[in-house]
Amino acid sequence: MKLLEGKTAIITGGSRGIGKGIVEVFAQHGANVAFTYNSSAEAADALATEISKSGVKAKAYKSDASNYEASQELAAAVLEDFGSIDILVNNAGITKDNLLMRMSEADFDTVVEVNLKSVFNMTKAVQRTMLKQRKGSIINMSSVVGVKGNAGQTNYAASKAGIIGFSKSVALELGSRDIRSNVIAPGFIETEMTGKLDAATVQSWRDAIPLKRGGSPEDIANACVFLASDLSAYVTGQVLNVDGGMLT
Repeated sequence: MKLLEGKTAIITGGSRGIGKGIVEVFAQHGANVAFTYNSSAEAADALATEISKSGVKAKAYKSDASNYEASQELAAAVLEDFGSIDILVNNAGITKDNLLMRMSEADFDTVVEVNLKSVFNMTKAVQRTMLKQRKGSIINMSSVVGVKGNAGQTNYAASKAGIIGFSKSVALELGSRDIRSNVIAPGFIETEMTGKLDAATVQSWRDAIPLKRGGSPEDIANACVFLASDLSAYVTGQVLNVDGGMLT
């Protein structure tokens, strides 16, 4: 059953890791996908080509979601290319970890700008289209760190907690137009980034999780499919922890 048949989705940071998983699973469910990347054009174009083989439309856009004007331009380009914007997944994000006493102002500002302001930028950029359509689903990627905090990640935790407050406010503002705004808070997800950690560290994370394993990008993507589809038509303003029970 293709739960997103005929819908158009924008996924920021969609060329690798969790974002790539979302792009792939959305396409499997029949969505046309527009996704952004910052650096590797070759990898992004290869992904778009591969996705297109499944019969959906896919296109990669080089765009910086933390830039307001670039976000406006992206939304206009996607609307021109695809004809509608039904789903927005704000997935782009970075980390610049350090203890507060050692954290620079620049590292704090950069993480908040990329992780949180990008959500504002892209939501503003698609809002008008979704209001005209009187329908839409906005899915914002937070983190368990945004729910409970984490030593050495004050900037990241602040940005991810801010996403939760922003999303709940958007849900209240836009709900009357059948535009839903929800949050996913991933736990320890195993991607190429976590692949750089030593085996002992990864195993210690797994041991602390009730399900005794790290999550996969597909685990997050499946949660996104639920929130993007009509299966969640009466769900808005919620935070879905996809963490193997980490916060239980």
